[in-house]
Amino acid sequence: MLWNWTVQDACFLTSGWHIRSVGDYVGTLIGVFFLVVALEGVRRLGREYDQSIRAAYYRREALALAALAKNQGREVAQAAPFRPSHKEHAIRSVFYFVQYSVAFLLMLLGMYFNGGVLLAIFAGGGVGHFIFAVRFPVTSGLAAPGTDA
Repeated sequence: MLWNWTVQDACFLTSGWHIRSVGDYVGTLIGVFFLVVALEGVRRLGREYDQSIRAAYYRREALALAALAKNQGREVAQAAPFRPSHKEHAIRSVFYFVQYSVAFLLMLLGMYFNGGVLLAIFAGGGVGHFIFAVRFPVTSGLAAPGTDA
């Protein structure tokens, strides 16, 4: 593969995705751009889902530990480490599947070394991050909310 700016007669991924006109090429660039933006949206949804199930788990654990401490009349140990249920893990896996599949297809598109497609991928990533990463709390791993871990 060589670096190129080919606008017409380019072929991407399948023989059905054959660029026959400037309009086809522009449509491809717009589609690739929005595919990357959508990928960033799915990444955000996955992070929010992880955060919501983690927060719900620690709320339930805090209530259970408080009730146990009240019954025993003394302080009880910390909450057990977070482990998602099978259903929660299946949902998380669907998010991962979508992210991995789209990212892999974008990587294959990038390997055509077409300047316009690469710029659409980069611009879509930047715009998608700008839209979907705004005001999202930064956490590391699956630590309990309010901890420094």
